[in-house]
Amino acid sequence: MAQRWNVWQKTITPGGIGRPGLKMPGHDRRSLRMSWKELNIYALGALAQAGAEHGETMLSIGEKTEMNLENGQLTLVRTTVDHQLRLTALQEQRRGSILLNKINRPAIAPAVEEVLGIAAAAVPDPAHRIADFQPPQEFRKGDLKPDLDLMYQRFNTFIKEVTADFPRIILLNAYLAFTSHTSYFQNSNRVDFTVQQGVYTFTVTFSANDGANSSSFNYSGFSVLNLEQELINGGSLRTLLTQAAQGIPPRKAPDKFDGEVIIAPDCLEGFLHSLLGITITDSPLISGTSLFKGKLGQPVTSNLLTLASKPVAPEIANGYFITGDGYAAKNATIIEEGILKTYLLSQYGAEKTGLQRAANDGGAFVVAPGNQPLAELVKGVKRGLLLARFSGGAPSPNGDFSGVAKNSFYIEDGAIKYPLSETMITGNLIALFRELTAVSAERVDFGDAVLPWIAAQGVTIS
Repeated sequence: MAQRWNVWQKTITPGGIGRPGLKMPGHDRRSLRMSWKELNIYALGALAQAGAEHGETMLSIGEKTEMNLENGQLTLVRTTVDHQLRLTALQEQRRGSILLNKINRPAIAPAVEEVLGIAAAAVPDPAHRIADFQPPQEFRKGDLKPDLDLMYQRFNTFIKEVTADFPRIILLNAYLAFTSHTSYFQNSNRVDFTVQQGVYTFTVTFSANDGANSSSFNYSGFSVLNLEQELINGGSLRTLLTQAAQGIPPRKAPDKFDGEVIIAPDCLEGFLHSLLGITITDSPLISGTSLFKGKLGQPVTSNLLTLASKPVAPEIANGYFITGDGYAAKNATIIEEGILKTYLLSQYGAEKTGLQRAANDGGAFVVAPGNQPLAELVKGVKRGLLLARFSGGAPSPNGDFSGVAKNSFYIEDGAIKYPLSETMITGNLIALFRELTAVSAERVDFGDAVLPWIAAQGVTIS
């Protein structure tokens, strides 16, 4: 069966799989010293030997070094290591896939047997494919090892600065982590990718308390390639801490009304994911429920919105290099001045719909800045709210949504009046993005997204 994979005929033989000139280990002790990439290639060969018509393997090794704040104290460093191997097999238009956490040579054979059993039990679908041939590539971003001394220094300084500058703030939880990932991806079409990434991530959960009043908890975080700047200046942390520390007790909205909303960067990413999830991804386009179906090259939002997905851009510290289908990811503009430029279809979705596969898997959003400062956006609101955090269910296929505004502020006559206690808001996502009135010139770089504040009409606040 292995000879079916003609494009791999130089590396797949009835006796095993390997690079030209590489003698693969047998069942002796030397197999324990097989490199991770060799093990991934070995697993691909095992799929061929077992009769898979097409196969792909992806082996990932992740190491996380983490510092935590617990009970107001900075705890010791903790390091965890994670290994995963994903095997995928196609047989007679049936697909099987399995994820292994125990990764060694003896574990391969039973896993291959299991994944072929999964494929045999699956429903045939001619849309199942693996990624086409692409030249071998190695992708690298960030460091592979953390700077532990600098991690401690930055974390300790953050705690001191919050204590000094924001005495009302209670740090409920915080962690600073450095994560390095190395991944190997190969398939039977001779795709051969290696990825090495390293990124720092800082996440904080906090509340405010002045003795008589306390706020609901809030959280935020960001990712960076290095620790050149102090943590308090990363992402939106300083802005959120300043808002929470004002000491004004939250109040309910004065009444139920239809008004305007300014969506903050911390909240905007979720709205974008929800909008695209019901309009331009596999499920709505395959099922036919998408209201953006057939809208390529046409306006779908306000012309104030330009949205790109840039997983390999320099400004995105925590992006990705390989799509879930096994293609090298590329940056892409999704909406340009309101015009829909691409769908976010996987290879499977493209085969099912007859449309073009997307250049990436989405996320890593970069929204172009507007020409008004945030202060002007606030001045332009007659009555509404500044939405900093939103908790709600998935929107309906037509875009209707409802949920609770948290850590948000009531705006009237162009001024922020007071923080709101948890307040219900309802609206329609598609209408909201069509009714944008402004996009801020300021943006927040979270490391996995770069986002402004946006103002829109047409939400009900109660």
